[in-house]
Amino acid sequence: MNTCASLPASSYKLHFRSISPSLNPNFHFFSNPSLSSAQFAPPSINRRSIFSPFLAGVPFSVRPAVRPSNGYPPLLSGKSRVSSDDSHFLAEGGGGEGMEAPSFLEFLTSERVKVVMMLALALALCNADRVVMSVAIVPLSQSHGWSRAFAGVVQSSFLWGYLISPIAGGALVDYYGGKAVMGWGVALWSFATFLTPWAAEKSLWALLAMRAMLGIAEGVALPSMNNMISKWFPQAERARAVGIAMAGFQLGSAIGLVLSPILMSNAGVFGPFVIFGLFGFLWVVVWLSATSSIPERSPQISAYELKYILTKRQQASPSIAGKTHKAKVIPPFKRLLSKLPTWSLMVANAMHSWGFFVILSWMPLYFNSVYHVDLRQAAWFSAVPWSMMALVGYFGGAWSDMLIQRGVSVTLTRKIMQSIGFIGPAIALVGLTTATSPSIASAWLTLAVGLKSFSHSGFLVNIQEIAPQYTGILHGLANTAGTVAAILGTIGAGFFVERFGSFRGFLWLTSFLYILAALFYNLFSTGEMVDFDASSS
Repeated sequence: MNTCASLPASSYKLHFRSISPSLNPNFHFFSNPSLSSAQFAPPSINRRSIFSPFLAGVPFSVRPAVRPSNGYPPLLSGKSRVSSDDSHFLAEGGGGEGMEAPSFLEFLTSERVKVVMMLALALALCNADRVVMSVAIVPLSQSHGWSRAFAGVVQSSFLWGYLISPIAGGALVDYYGGKAVMGWGVALWSFATFLTPWAAEKSLWALLAMRAMLGIAEGVALPSMNNMISKWFPQAERARAVGIAMAGFQLGSAIGLVLSPILMSNAGVFGPFVIFGLFGFLWVVVWLSATSSIPERSPQISAYELKYILTKRQQASPSIAGKTHKAKVIPPFKRLLSKLPTWSLMVANAMHSWGFFVILSWMPLYFNSVYHVDLRQAAWFSAVPWSMMALVGYFGGAWSDMLIQRGVSVTLTRKIMQSIGFIGPAIALVGLTTATSPSIASAWLTLAVGLKSFSHSGFLVNIQEIAPQYTGILHGLANTAGTVAAILGTIGAGFFVERFGSFRGFLWLTSFLYILAALFYNLFSTGEMVDFDASSS
């Protein structure tokens, strides 16, 4: 195939005409930090590292990433570490105003997708570590003689720690960046998971404390994820990015539910805790050595991808593009809580977490007690919906990005996604109460959890949009509201079943709360930036 067929006929020849490199608008190279630009380039172009002048006009044998300008093909395909001065140059005058969106293949092979895949793996470990107890609680309850109400207390101990860390963790994420905080978080929760067998043998209080420590460490996971995505992805790609990351989160539930009974049957009740903990330590080593907190600091990113990210960032938020905003150590909590869009995020996450933890914590026991399936079958029936949630979440994100690219407002897009994410599960949970067999029940549960994933393209992406500089703390506030709701839902389900003898009434209550939360979000949310730094006057 003639790869030069699309170029003008004159570009088939080598052009060695005399020309100053500074006159070629496509010769934008980044300075080598180890060299002095003053030694190797004229003063007029001392911010660029220029290749030999005879390369000007030489056509490439492959299709250039950007259309040739003035007859000169771009030389932006190499990879190099980009300095802050270079990124400022690109943002202000890199010539990326007409850059085309990457193809699907280019998107999948980009550096930013590598980052989000690492985030997805971390979230998979996050959920696998917490869901192990949902399976282990059955044999532990039998061996210790725990009631269902007390089993709910043991499971909720994770949430006691999770209640403490999101706000502080969110502030740390905004101040230190998502890479460092996520690395520390995974290390600590893997340590807590690894030590759970020892704690369980030691005493009940040691077990509760270790589960609370797990919750404290995992409280930084989602704020760190949102912070990293807001730095690495343009607005029109963020829903897809969140979909990929949250797919890992949901697959972690499926992996934990499916593998835990198998590992328990071969390595004892505490086998999964040790194995998942060791995998977490391995992830930390790779994360710290292979990723960067922002694209400007990445040694692996191509110059073309960096220019694309910075150009789209400037186009989306021209008022803050090029500015280096350092978040305050103590965020403006009063102003954050004085805005209804903040409360819409908190209410949405509260309902999302209520439904998530009720289903995650109680569905294995639900299938075991209502349909009398054994523990391994119950885990399989409970795992299928989370696999569907991972799949549907990505396609929901892709649809959301497509709507924005086609001109639908960000605000309307987020409300459409969130409405599907709440009203859909409300209807499906009512259907679950009518199921007469475990297969039909699993189908209804799969539909509920699959539709629930549209929330990831609703409020979860919305957190990044209303205040990019406070992404971490906003997610922390939303997570705290969600954790309170999750504690009430997890413990409340146990007491409700003991008081009324049925899960079905609690599922009806959850459906009603989904409808109320959808109404509140649609009334008070926005996809536009909210000025939280302006004084109340």
